[in-house]
Amino acid sequence: MKAAILVQSNAPLEVAELELPDQLTFGQVHVRIHYSGICGAQINEIEAAKGPDKFLPHLLGHEGSGIVERVGEGVTRVKPGDHVVLHWRPSGGLQCQAPKYRWGNKTVNAGWVTTFNDEAIVSENRLTVIPSEFDLRSAPLFGCAVTTAVGVINNDAQLKIGQSVVIFGVGGVGLNIAQAAQMVSAHPIVGIDLHDSKLAMAKQWGLTHTLNSATEGSALAEKIREIVGKSGADVVIDTTGNARVIELAYDLTHADGRTILVVKKVLKGSHGGSVAPDLEIPRLINLIQAGKMSLDGLVTHTFPLEKVNDAIAMHRSGSAARVMLKMREG
Repeated sequence: MKAAILVQSNAPLEVAELELPDQLTFGQVHVRIHYSGICGAQINEIEAAKGPDKFLPHLLGHEGSGIVERVGEGVTRVKPGDHVVLHWRPSGGLQCQAPKYRWGNKTVNAGWVTTFNDEAIVSENRLTVIPSEFDLRSAPLFGCAVTTAVGVINNDAQLKIGQSVVIFGVGGVGLNIAQAAQMVSAHPIVGIDLHDSKLAMAKQWGLTHTLNSATEGSALAEKIREIVGKSGADVVIDTTGNARVIELAYDLTHADGRTILVVKKVLKGSHGGSVAPDLEIPRLINLIQAGKMSLDGLVTHTFPLEKVNDAIAMHRSGSAARVMLKMREG
């Protein structure tokens, strides 16, 4: 198998051939991965944002799509040939022992799901079966961005018809939050970002108003209140994780409103939208097939695995919505 390996924090990933384990243990599933998304969580891992990384070298990635190759003992929810989404939130099924891979004389660690590799041993409860005709390039969006966004709106914010919402950061998750807010008839839906190109794109996905925080500067809060009312917005959602933005988001929330941090006046953290992937993903696919929701255009850049460091640089640039790694044809 070929994989992008985090060998050293704050350094480029190394692409190399690893050895798959010969045998699958209880609850493990061997998946041939076709596409993987890149998320801010992987950037944080690379940069050791939570402190020294005790698991180096290790694999990365938590949202992908692929086809099941073989299954271990006890696995009943997927079978060889199934098309699947790989996701970081656990759902139905078994949780297995995390795999380890061989890289020459070294051991490479991995979690219950990794996707920066063209094959992976994955825990059964990190997989959801999807229709075989569904586009595998778009499917990784269900692994994090889309399900998180819908969960934020439905479960965390519990946004109602006609309520106002402000979204700080309209990247991959923020775009989908805008779409989900539009689907529940929120109004107004205000998007804040540093990049005009992303704001323009997000307006196509449901934003009624856009503001560039760099351009507005100290007048930003006043401009937002002019749109949502002096008392503040019903819901303010932060996807940036920036402490100053979080403080502003809380200040702009109505006294009876909700401030949601995606990464309980109610200040509430969102853990992936509190969704159950095996329940939520089929519902979202039904909405897409019915023409009530779309993923078209959300993936803006695709790179081969060998160009993983270029893909990460594109993600960091802030000019992309969602960046995909392509592992194989089909």
